[in-house]
Formats: sequence, C-alpha cells, structure tokens
Amino acid sequence: MKKKHPHNNHGQTLVTLLVFTVVAIAVTSTAISIMINITRSASIVESRIIASQAAESGIENAIIRVLRDPEYAGETLQIGDASVEISVAGSDPIVITADATYGSYIQTVQTTIAYVDNSLTISDWEYIY
Repeated sequence: MKKKHPHNNHGQTLVTLLVFTVVAIAVTSTAISIMINITRSASIVESRIIASQAAESGIENAIIRVLRDPEYAGETLQIGDASVEISVAGSDPIVITADATYGSYIQTVQTTIAYVDNSLTISDWEYIY
C-alpha cells in the first residue's frame, strides 16, 4: 500500500534554486553594466581634460614665443599624446588660437594679448566649443 504525503515538496527545492540563480544573474549583469558605463564616462572626462590642458599649454608656448619673436605665426606641437595646432594673427592686439586634438576630442582655446605700456598683457582667455 502506498503512503500518501499531505504535501508533495519534491520539486520545490529545484524551483527555489532556479529563482535565486536568475536573480543573482540579473543583479550581476546590472552591476557589470553600471561599471562599464562609469568607466566609459571617466574615460571621456579624462580625454576632455587632457585636450584642454594641451590647448592651454599651446597658448602658453605661443605667448613665450611671441615675446621672443614678434614675427612668430604658429606651429604644430606634440604634447604627450595630444596634437596642438597653434595660430597667431594680428599685431596689436594679437589673437592666439590653439586647437588640441586628443583621440576624438578637440578643444580650442583662444586668447588675446596686447602690448600696454611696453608690457605684454593678456586681455582675454576663452574656451571655444
């Protein structure tokens, strides 16, 4: 004669294990996706900072070069992994533009300098987007 169980729990453990496994996979996948997005965002911010600093370095280099040689018209510099194209226009005031390229990011900085009382003065410094 067969014994009857009031509750048949033979498959319940397997179902519970499957539910916990699916939840764990979902949580892990979400965490990995968030980490990838954060890493990508940090990389973009870092690239923009490097491009900005390279453009500023190009402007500073051009100011020194103009002080030493008033006929300086610009050049292309390699600053680390960034390429900076410097152009100098005008005579008084002098407009210096530096376009820095780092990866796929381009940052342009422009400054205006002039000689006031036989002294070089920076009158404007701006980022162009």
